[in-house]
Amino acid sequence: MQPIINIATRAARRAGALMLQRIDRLDTLKVAEKGIGNYVSDVDKSAESTIIETIQKAYPEHTILSEESGQTPQESDYLWIIDPLDGTNNFIHGNPNFCISIAIQYRGRTEHAVIYDAIRDELFSATRGQGAKLNDHRIRVSQRNKLEGATISTSLTHATDQYAAAFFASQHSLYEQHVALRRSGSIALDLAYVAAGRLDASYTLGAQRWDIEAGLLLVREAGGLASDLNGGESNISEGELLAGNPKSLKHLLQTLRPHYTKKS
Repeated sequence: MQPIINIATRAARRAGALMLQRIDRLDTLKVAEKGIGNYVSDVDKSAESTIIETIQKAYPEHTILSEESGQTPQESDYLWIIDPLDGTNNFIHGNPNFCISIAIQYRGRTEHAVIYDAIRDELFSATRGQGAKLNDHRIRVSQRNKLEGATISTSLTHATDQYAAAFFASQHSLYEQHVALRRSGSIALDLAYVAAGRLDASYTLGAQRWDIEAGLLLVREAGGLASDLNGGESNISEGELLAGNPKSLKHLLQTLRPHYTKKS
């Protein structure tokens, strides 16, 4: 394992330890609402500080983009993209579906990724060209070759109201194909589960960079593919993301595209 991903792992585990200390003391949380259905807690901020401190101790010259603090001012070829607590709404309600997501980019391309589920002590990691792992064991996307009977996660943020009607119509189309739909409340964890074959595919609208960058590398290194609703990649950066094993993704795209009119 390369030194840089060791630092990412250390940062994620330290942040995870903070969360485990607080999950049984939810009555002490300080929570603010950033927008409709979008919360931030003091645990988000503490975890973020811990992650940033760990990174800066090892790589003080690197740039960091984090959900709560924004981007650090220094310019570097390296950019760390962090979601210190993906699934805050779950966490503050005692729901165990949350994680820490860290992606490391070099000159604009994601080279390393770590997603850590502290509750289950599951560390998903990937390095470009070296595959994806769960707790040091190689993982692969599922082998399902049809949409019927597939298990697929979905996510629609409150920032994408223009998609709402099409989103729910598309869910009905999937239901008619006997797809088992899941909404976990953690986009990053969904993508990790796609990489591990626990989900056949995932689609989300309105995601932010820190939600998806680490998970994207995991899925691709596990043999999966990703696209936007047009079958390309130009709108992934806008939070329009489908990811899955190649067969499931193809069938999912065919089902979803008629419901959306947005063009690249």
